[in-house]
Amino acid sequence: MKITGTTIIKDFCKEHADAIHALTKWINLISKAKWTDHNHLKTDYPSADYVGNKRYVFNIKGNHYRLIVAVVFIASIVEVRFIGTHAEYDKIDDIQNI
Repeated sequence: MKITGTTIIKDFCKEHADAIHALTKWINLISKAKWTDHNHLKTDYPSADYVGNKRYVFNIKGNHYRLIVAVVFIASIVEVRFIGTHAEYDKIDDIQNI
């Protein structure tokens, strides 16, 4: 999969250095993935939640952080839309359009 929006991750890691290892691991795994549909994604990440409008939520660093991405399977693209703490995640009103 091609990952776009990694600037969001880089900026987040400047303030949350404890997430660097987990996010680097996530990036490496996603870059190698060849998902063609929801089932393939869930095979690799059973804990990932589909929240609608192509958006998935991943738990990062033992569920310390939440990562929201848009996945376009046909184009093999994973677009990072948000990463934050649970408190920041809980403030999102319209997760399907973030």
